[in-house]
Amino acid sequence: MTVFPSGNCSSPYKLQHTSQPLGADTLLFLILSGKTLLNVLILGMRRKKTREHFMGHFCLSLALLDLFLLISVAIISLFRDFVLLGIRFTRYHICLLTQIISFTYGFLHYPVCLIACIDYYLTFSKTTKLPFRSQRCLYLLTIIVMWTSVLAYVLGDPAVSSSRGAQSASPQQCPFYVSSQGAWLACSVLLVLGMAFIASWSDVVAMIRAVRVTSYRNEVVLYLPRPPHSTCTTSSRKALLPQVLVCFLGTWSPFVLLQISILLFRVQIPAYIEMNIPWLYFVNSFLIAACYWLNCHKLTLNDITAPVDPFVSWKCCFIPLTIHNLEKTEKPMSIIIC
Repeated sequence: MTVFPSGNCSSPYKLQHTSQPLGADTLLFLILSGKTLLNVLILGMRRKKTREHFMGHFCLSLALLDLFLLISVAIISLFRDFVLLGIRFTRYHICLLTQIISFTYGFLHYPVCLIACIDYYLTFSKTTKLPFRSQRCLYLLTIIVMWTSVLAYVLGDPAVSSSRGAQSASPQQCPFYVSSQGAWLACSVLLVLGMAFIASWSDVVAMIRAVRVTSYRNEVVLYLPRPPHSTCTTSSRKALLPQVLVCFLGTWSPFVLLQISILLFRVQIPAYIEMNIPWLYFVNSFLIAACYWLNCHKLTLNDITAPVDPFVSWKCCFIPLTIHNLEKTEKPMSIIIC
């Protein structure tokens, strides 16, 4: 088997070289262990009773593949030199396996987002209505085809293959692949959020100033004062935009700041780390927010009350609840369940 070279090559795919020896596979094991624990934590924090769509199923497949990579690195690091199914595995294969996974992860940002967009478009447009089992099987089939197709491309494409050299490569360095898809996707999301904030910054600031955080029925809620005779309508995108921004940023503002910092300081993150479940759920909430905002004229109450986001409750943008006896001196307020 071959390993990825540490020397320069003419491949269009960007490789960054680590200054740490290959013997630092313990560090790689710790990084993968942290990522796996983060996957378990994020998956455990999801809202219950939400309709799982394509992105949710893909996150589960990513968690399984991360677990596979962690176990593989642990086994190779432990036995160092062994033969399995007629193949000799050494510590060099840790670098090789990580590089293959990195290329595979790095090429998946655009396809995953594209399929998620199509999935939510079909969901909100109601063009197709498949039974739950059939829909789930379709998601699983799509994910299997996606993983196998990208993996076959990584292993068979000449441009990617040119990034792999012979066994004579220096054992002191293990280059890692940095994907440009994640950076461009983050730039696009931040650009849209910035434009939306500029377009409705006065309303957003007014809502944030008036917000009150408390607990209601064992859930964290935000109280937003409303005019006495105001009504909640989904017919105006302009009125809906600040509410969508407040809901989105109320959950994902730390992640937005993290993405801004990464882009400003040009932090180069290996693709096997950059593709992670928090990032995918962040993009998932953004896509849902965009679909709600673009289709606000077509939505019905059934569409809104059925949760599709494991981390953000969007129904507050359309169906605000009211507590009339919160305080004697306070007027009725709308409830946003975060």
